[in-house]
Order: sequence, then C-alpha cells, then structure tokens
Amino acid sequence: MTVATDVVDPDDLDLEVTADKASGKTPLIVKLLVAATFVVILNETIMINAMPSLMVDFEVTARTAQWLSSIFMLTMAAVIPITGWFLQRVTTRTAFTVAMVVFGTGTAIAGLAPTFEVLLAARGIQAAGTAVMMPLLMTTLMQVVAEKDRGRVMGQVTLAISVAPALGPAISGLILQLGSWRLIFAFVLPVAAGVTVFGLRHLKNVGETKVGPVSWTSVALAGIGFSALVYGLSEIGARSGGQLGVIIGIGVVLVAAFVAYQLRLQSSGSPLLDLRTLKHRNYAVTLVLMSIAFMAFLGSMILLPLYLQDIRGLSAVQTGLLVMPGGIAMGLLGPRVGRIYDLKGARVLVIPGAIVMVAALGALTRIQADTPYALILAVHVILMVSLAAIFTPVFTLGLGDLTPELYSHGSSLLGTLQQVAGAVGTAALIVILENRSSALVERGSEADAAFVGGLQWAFIAGAVLGVIVVALSLLLPPKQEGAAASVH
Repeated sequence: MTVATDVVDPDDLDLEVTADKASGKTPLIVKLLVAATFVVILNETIMINAMPSLMVDFEVTARTAQWLSSIFMLTMAAVIPITGWFLQRVTTRTAFTVAMVVFGTGTAIAGLAPTFEVLLAARGIQAAGTAVMMPLLMTTLMQVVAEKDRGRVMGQVTLAISVAPALGPAISGLILQLGSWRLIFAFVLPVAAGVTVFGLRHLKNVGETKVGPVSWTSVALAGIGFSALVYGLSEIGARSGGQLGVIIGIGVVLVAAFVAYQLRLQSSGSPLLDLRTLKHRNYAVTLVLMSIAFMAFLGSMILLPLYLQDIRGLSAVQTGLLVMPGGIAMGLLGPRVGRIYDLKGARVLVIPGAIVMVAALGALTRIQADTPYALILAVHVILMVSLAAIFTPVFTLGLGDLTPELYSHGSSLLGTLQQVAGAVGTAALIVILENRSSALVERGSEADAAFVGGLQWAFIAGAVLGVIVVALSLLLPPKQEGAAASVH
C-alpha cells in the first residue's frame, strides 16, 4: 500500500523540482540535505584530537578512549541496514527531522556528559542520526535530479563526504586551543540546530510512502550481526585469535541469517533490506568496486597519521592540516568529475582514476623516515584526486542502475558494506604493518626502521587492492544503461 505525500512525484507534480530538472540546477532539497550531511559527517572525526584531554578528565586508557570513534562505526553498521525500510515508510521531512533531532540530542548529551559511559552512549546516539542522513540524501537525489545531471550533483555530495572528515581533526584542534573538549559539542550543536530549522522551513516531501510492518527479527539480526562483524574486524591485532574467532563468527552467522531471512521476506514484499538490488548487474559491480576501493582508501588513511605522529613526531593538529588539502581537493573536484560523468560516462573516469590510485599507493610504498613533507602532501593529494574520479561516477552509476522503489535499499546496502569494508581494510593493513614490523625487530632492526618497513608492506597491500579496483572498472559500461537494461 502506498500513500501520497504532500508534495509529489518528482517527474511532473512538483513544479520547483521539475523546473530544476529542466534548468539543470541543483534542487534546494538536495542542497539542504548536503549541508546537513556535512555537519553530521564532520562529527565522525571531530573527536580525534580530544582523546588526550578526555583520557585525563575521565581517567581512561587510550584503548578505552578510542571507543568514542569505534562506537560511531558500530552504530552506523547496526542502523544503516534498517534505513532502507525506514525511508520508504516516512516522508522526507519526517526522516530529516528524526535524523537531525537524534543527532542533536546526542550532541547535547555529549557536551554535558558527567561520565565516560554517558559520553560513549551519546556518541552512539549521534551516529544513529548520521546513519539516516546519508541514505536519505542519496535516495532523495536519485528521485529529484534528472539522469543527465546526476553526476554533477553527486559530485556535490562527494564534497560533503570527503571534505567533512578531512576538516574534523583540524577544526577540533582549533577549538581545543580555546578550552575544554566540551566546546567541540558546544560548536556543533548550534550549527546542527541552525541547519535543522532552516531545512524544515524549506524542505518538501518527495515521492510516496509505503505502509507496512517492520520485521523485528530482521532488525535484531542486522543490528547485532553487522555490529559484531565490524567490531570483530576492527579488533584484529588487539585481541586473541580465539576471542576474535568467536566475535567474527557470531557476526558472520547472524549476517548470513539476516540475508537468508530477507530472501524469504522478499516473497511477501516486505524485506527490511531488499536484496533484489543485486539482480542489477551494474549496481552489483559498483557495490563490489566501491567496497574494495574503500578498503584501500580507509586503510591507507589510517596509516599516514600513524606514520606522521609516531615516526615524524607531528601533533594531531599538524597531521590534520597536512592531510586536509587532499580531502579538500577531492571534494572540490567532485562536481567537475560529475559533469564529465554526465557527458562521457563512468569508464573514462574510473579506469584512469583507479590506475592513478595504484600509482599513488605505489609511491607511498617507498616512504622513508625522512621523506619530505612536501612529497607526502603531493602524493596524498594525487591519491585523493584519483579517488574523486572513482567514487562520484561509481555512486551515480550504481544507484542510477536501480528502479526508484529500490533507491533507498540500494543506498542502505552500499552504506552498510562501506562500514564493513572500512573495518576489513583498516584491520588488514594494520595487521600487515604490525606483523612486518615485529619480524624486522626480531631480525635486529631499530623500532622506527621496523615501523617504516611495516608501513611499506601495508601500502603494498593497499596497492594490490587498487589493482583489483582497476580490473573491476573494466566491467563498467561506457554509459548509463538505465535500470531496466542491466537486470540479470
């Protein structure tokens, strides 16, 4: 059963959206959602520089303090699978309101948190709101933007996705110069509130909602399964093999049960996450390509800060400032890459982008303890530019391959696998780094030299992942074929 919302089918009922489609302008609704997404994603990395002061205030270890970042990832992994069902059953305004109010509530609690446990719970609440925003943005974009302009508009989304995490550590470093870590949340809360109020004044509902029950069994399987899987993968190297085997094993079994249950529910038309998205060839290819690219991307992004701080002695703020230009370059290139995609298709961007990504990671395999900062900066910018050439076209092509009723499920599945891929990539490269470093120490190398040797091997692994991305990029179609054309 479907229920029409108070605004419209994007094809012809909403005059503003129709006019924007005809003129090639970015619809206001997309601009508002991009702004909101920027704010919530910024918060994902904004706590990095606050770890030392938090450890003192709450008398916790570095390992415990790191949970403030881990809980964000785990909550995202647990909540995102539910958003496909959620976004089909509430209006655009309702989804936006829920996401921003939940995020704002978490932010307010975090700023006033009397104990570390309360702060940790507040970060989880923030992440729950963030988990809704990204699929909402993607789903709405696919509904209101004409196919010929999706690449350009998706490029603006890339700006929010890439620039926000790059700015997080630098912004928090500047705020911390003024005082307590609580000022970070005092800064974020009014910004989020302003975006929420402005958004509700101008945001309109798009499309139709469906009325249907929620499968609580699916919710439990997805929440526990994906969070256990991501947690287990992120703990590789920090726990014993037996403990990891149990945690990851539980995650794998529950995720497999979730998949099987969704396939069963598809016959009744009410799965929590519709896996019929995978019947669309181009979407399936881009899903795998994006996951592997994220493994290389996030894994490599963890390695550089470790090197810059542990070997080169830079502070967290200095490290954030050094890697910021790459994130900004990636974001600013997004719209330009999108325009090229609209004109030429995906292959002309993704294939060269993947090759350059391999070259940049290959260059990082030659990193030394005294490599000039200018060279590191240049290689990092090149790496981020290559990723801009990959992510924007792949996002656009993959979601554009789906039929409208699958947009929310497709964006949710993509977001879920990104969390899993990020955990896998980070864990794998860190394990390679640590094992190689330990082997070199046993052979008599000094600690710093051994660390650099391990770092080089980890970047080699990242480059190998890049080669897989190159191979997958050859399977992409020259131009968007449309949702019906690539169903298999």
